[in-house]
Amino acid sequence: MKKFYITTAIDYVNAKPHLGHAYEKICTDVIARWHRLDGDKVWFLTGTDENAQKNVQAAKEAKIPVKQFIDQNSKKFIELCKKLNISNDDFIRTTEGRHVNVAQKIFNDVFKKKDIYKSKYQGLYCNGCEAFLTEKDLVNGECPEHNKKPELIEEEAYFFKMSKYTDRIKKVLSKKGFVLPDYRRIEMLNRVQSEGLKDLCVSRPNVEWGIEVPFDKDHKIYVWFDALINYYSGGKDYWPADIHMVGKGINWFHSVIWPTILMSAGIKLPKTILVHGYVNIKGKKMSKSQGITVDPIEIADKYGSDALRYFLIRDIPFGEDGDFSEEALKQRINGELVNDLGNLLNRLVSMASKFKGKISGKGEINLDFKKIKKHMDNFELHKGIEEVFNHIRKVNKYINDKEPWKLSGKDLSNVLYNGLENLRMISILLEPFIPESSGEINKQIGVKAGKLKDCSYKTFNGKIKKGEYLFKRV
Repeated sequence: MKKFYITTAIDYVNAKPHLGHAYEKICTDVIARWHRLDGDKVWFLTGTDENAQKNVQAAKEAKIPVKQFIDQNSKKFIELCKKLNISNDDFIRTTEGRHVNVAQKIFNDVFKKKDIYKSKYQGLYCNGCEAFLTEKDLVNGECPEHNKKPELIEEEAYFFKMSKYTDRIKKVLSKKGFVLPDYRRIEMLNRVQSEGLKDLCVSRPNVEWGIEVPFDKDHKIYVWFDALINYYSGGKDYWPADIHMVGKGINWFHSVIWPTILMSAGIKLPKTILVHGYVNIKGKKMSKSQGITVDPIEIADKYGSDALRYFLIRDIPFGEDGDFSEEALKQRINGELVNDLGNLLNRLVSMASKFKGKISGKGEINLDFKKIKKHMDNFELHKGIEEVFNHIRKVNKYINDKEPWKLSGKDLSNVLYNGLENLRMISILLEPFIPESSGEINKQIGVKAGKLKDCSYKTFNGKIKKGEYLFKRV
């Protein structure tokens, strides 16, 4: 059994989750579930980033003690995972002792290697990014991610000799596959080649919240140094990570800063940084600070978690930005989910429940499993689910062409066999995308959940038990 370790980025808890958080978790969950179906031993980690100063600011604005505020909001991200059927194996909080200990050890190891030193720093600091920016990073004097002017800060701090690893990071970024999609790798490589690497500020003095620098109580470890370590503290037994799933806005931190920290600490690098785009609303990026948000829990309650999962994967080409609207979601529900999948299950179960005798036959509908697998292996999640629904439409056409309502005996049995066996295989392929519906299909056709290796015609031994419609028309 091959191990497969996948992570999401960890989320700031300064506000409740928005649809962008949901999208990243769903994409990661699809890949994790696919690998489980393929027989891999999967470790899927998600969690919350709780040591950021923006969390402290939000707690002050809410007039709630920081610890209480963080505990309350962290629960909302745990609730999001449950609501969306995210199959994470662990949920790490960066205030937990298991993480604090590892973060301090790695900081200490890098210091002992003489890769951390103390100096004075002056720079433009964006509270939203929790990062220092250069003039080149700004658009009209503002941070392009948060549309706010950074503040000029001068302070004594510890620095990580990131510049020392310039040549090594260039070599890593020169290899195809380390960052995907490939144009995201080229972006990072071009930036390193044009700007070089500067030493990184890795502590903040005199702040009330965060992980203490192990040898200096007046300093807290800079949140990005601490936060990135969660992948190691939450998955040491599975390290190196096979995939870090991250949004394009934090690609630099994961593709450049994180590997250089690991190089210094003498820890293996992750295999792939997988970068997704943003979920926009009317072309504008989802942003808690600007109030452009959609509550994914409300949407899941209103339309069902599977409908939301399906829409986000199907409508957004992976790696690119996509747009969300309730109207577009309704169209997907009424189209593919109700008309194509729901009706196929309902008509087959209705006919099969009336059939007397054993259902058997010979496979007549070709499932192009290799094509689906190729899309999934290439992280073309939107194409993978599209191909599954192409097959669903093919099975519907087969039923329409054969007109089983006019048949009886062996001829009817053969059509039912083809329809039900394909439903069994379809339920396997749908499990990563819409797990609740996949389970309901299995329940109604009376079969156990299968693996990818079971996506071929077998003897049909299911006991039909007609149930509710899979999806209701909106």
